[in-house]
Amino acid sequence: MQRRYEVMFIVRPDLQEEELDKLSSTLEGHATNAGATVKSIERMGKRRLAYTVRKFADGFYILLTVEADGKAIHEIERRLRVSEPVIKFISVRIDEEEKRLDKIKQIRATKVKRSASEPAPAEPAPAPAATA
Repeated sequence: MQRRYEVMFIVRPDLQEEELDKLSSTLEGHATNAGATVKSIERMGKRRLAYTVRKFADGFYILLTVEADGKAIHEIERRLRVSEPVIKFISVRIDEEEKRLDKIKQIRATKVKRSASEPAPAEPAPAPAATA
């Protein structure tokens, strides 16, 4: 069963741009080999960490959006765990959240349609100005 996941990982701040490209393309290849479909890779840039991790205060954030089953996500996490430049990572399933948000949007859309179809209340005519 294919589900949608976001995999956020933080890479060491002293990594060169070429090495960062190589790491993200290698990880994308491993994900594809594991049976996942990579939807997008978003580089969020260098940011300060909330707390020091492995003596680093900064890190490059990369967001990977993937459609995969549990085994593929397990393989991606294993690769991230053994990858030396990756200092932290997290995987989050987002398909349930997307379903919930779609349902809320549909409910809001029907409420807007109802209020648009109802006639607006008539405003009272302005009172004539008093002449002195």
